[in-house]
Amino acid sequence: MTSTVRISPRGEDRLRAGHPWIYRTDVRDADAGAGPVVRVLGPKDRLLGHALFSGPSQICLRMISRGDAPVDEAFWRARLKAAIDFRASLDLDATAYRLIHGEADRLPSLIVDKYADLLVLQALSQGMDHLVPMLVPMLVELTGATGVLARNDPKVRLLEGLEQMVEPLYGEVPETVAVREGPVEYDVDPWHGQKTGLFLDQRENREAAARYARGRVLDGFSYSGGFALRLAPGADQVEALDSSADAVARIAHNAAKNGLANLTAREANVFDELRHLEREGARYDTIVLDPPAFAKNKASVPKALAGYKEINLRALRLLNPGGYLVTCSCSYNVDEAMFGQVLYEASVDSHVPVTVVEKRMQGRDHPVLLGVPETYYLKCFILRKLA
Repeated sequence: MTSTVRISPRGEDRLRAGHPWIYRTDVRDADAGAGPVVRVLGPKDRLLGHALFSGPSQICLRMISRGDAPVDEAFWRARLKAAIDFRASLDLDATAYRLIHGEADRLPSLIVDKYADLLVLQALSQGMDHLVPMLVPMLVELTGATGVLARNDPKVRLLEGLEQMVEPLYGEVPETVAVREGPVEYDVDPWHGQKTGLFLDQRENREAAARYARGRVLDGFSYSGGFALRLAPGADQVEALDSSADAVARIAHNAAKNGLANLTAREANVFDELRHLEREGARYDTIVLDPPAFAKNKASVPKALAGYKEINLRALRLLNPGGYLVTCSCSYNVDEAMFGQVLYEASVDSHVPVTVVEKRMQGRDHPVLLGVPETYYLKCFILRKLA
């Protein structure tokens, strides 16, 4: 029998406002035998729906349904199929993309990325982790995948009382997978690459940046060279920077794979290199800044904002008049308004007037659930330096 959890009036108000998370402080009592899926009752014992339950986590409940409809295998199959069908409807020009995006697909804490015929999965809560053995056969049936890999190595699993691990769950999982994003081909390492192997959420921003990029291009925090590879065909010269020697080797490999002789990659601390380039009088027509998340939590926001301002100020000074800055933040604790304010302050302090050409976000296969700010994490501004 499904266990029951009662929540406080504040918790019920949170659900009514559309947010699917209930924190431990708003849980009034829970059955001792609470399993992965529980019935959620309001303070007056009215059934509100069903949720994934996580005993050790501060996010104790993640709502999966409202009302009294049964949460059985048919329920989960329908949810998976809806997410997969939505991606098919997008007609993405890629063989690598996000198939399931957690809360935005009403499959909270479940991430599934598709790399050709391989699925890479992350279960980021205790409740979802218990359901993985049931979900994997469904995913294989619905997608025809030849292999499924669990990349359950994010640190957030430790907050759920779960181990960090990487393990095959089905079929054959190769060391590398060849995929394509638009005209760019990659060799992806699903076992060790960042996230699930590749940053998939910037695909459409890279397409947009390619419409403006020209001349001499600088790509900071390049990782696998996503922006650099996409922009190189329309540029005279592209320099890709990353602090990781492994990343630099990956960029060089991908550049050779795509026949891009005008792309060079080098190991450098981007903060230091931007200052060095400014002292040297270097100039670029296009600059891309796509750093890792500077703000992992709210306490780190002030330092993150200072970091974003520093790199964008330096980049604006390095741009030629009429040049473009493509600048990103993947810190969901830094919202669009905060990021926009930082860019304005960088413009003022660098004495560089700019216009906003485009404001963008994560790709369509990474949808945002309204009312859940945690799902809107990637901000991308395309700025033009005025003459």
